[in-house]
Amino acid sequence: MHGSRDSVAALLGNLVAGATADAVQMAVCPAYVHLAQALELCADANIAVGAQDCSQATSGAYTGEVSAEMLADLGCDWVILGHSERRAYHNESDELIAAKLAAAVNAGLKPILCVGETRGQREAGEAESVVATQLQGALQGQEIPAGLVVAYEPVWAIGTGLTATPEQAQEMHAFIRRELGQHGVDAQAVRLLYGGSVKPGNAKDLFAQPDIDGALVGGAALVAEDFQAIAEAAA
Repeated sequence: MHGSRDSVAALLGNLVAGATADAVQMAVCPAYVHLAQALELCADANIAVGAQDCSQATSGAYTGEVSAEMLADLGCDWVILGHSERRAYHNESDELIAAKLAAAVNAGLKPILCVGETRGQREAGEAESVVATQLQGALQGQEIPAGLVVAYEPVWAIGTGLTATPEQAQEMHAFIRRELGQHGVDAQAVRLLYGGSVKPGNAKDLFAQPDIDGALVGGAALVAEDFQAIAEAAA
C-alpha cells in the first residue's frame, strides 16, 4: 500500500523508459486505485499490469471487494493470490485462496500463488510441510491453470532485511516443483519466483539457481533503478 498518482507516474515513467527487451517479462501490481493509471502508462511498454488480490465472488453484496472479472475488464493480466500479508492480516485460509484462484482463472487472469513459512515454522523444521499444505490447499480439486506462477516468500525474509541464502531458496523451490509434479502438473513449465527481500545485490546469485525463474519484488520495486537492476540480473 504505497504511492500517489505523482509517485506512480514517476516510477512507471522511469520503468517504461528503461524497460528491458523480451528476454525478461516484467509486471507491476499497484494498489487498486492506481491500476487504471498504470495500465495507461504501460500500454506501449513491455510491462504487464496486475492486481494485488481479487475477490472469490463474481459480484454481489461484497462491499469493498473487487472481482476478478472487474480486473480483467479493466485490462489486467495478472493477480497475486495468497500473499503472506493477506494470510496474516486478513486470516485468509487455503480454502479461500483456492476459491480466489478459481475465480481468477475463470476471468482469464494469470494467478501468482504465494506460499511460504514463518520463522518459527522454519526453526521448528516445518517449512516444507507448511508450504506443501498451502500448495495442496490452493490447488486441491481444481484443474491446474496453464501459466500458473508460484511465488515462494519466506515470511521471515519479508521486510526484515533477512534473505534466504541462494541455497535455501533453491532447496525450497526444488521441493515446490516436486510437489507440483505430484498434482499431475508439468512442473517444469510452472514458473517459480522467489520473494523475500530481493534486491540488486542478491538478485544475480538467486537467479543463478536452477529452480528460481524470477522474483516477486517488494520494496526494491519502489525504486526504478533497483527494479531495473533486478530485471537485468534476470536477463
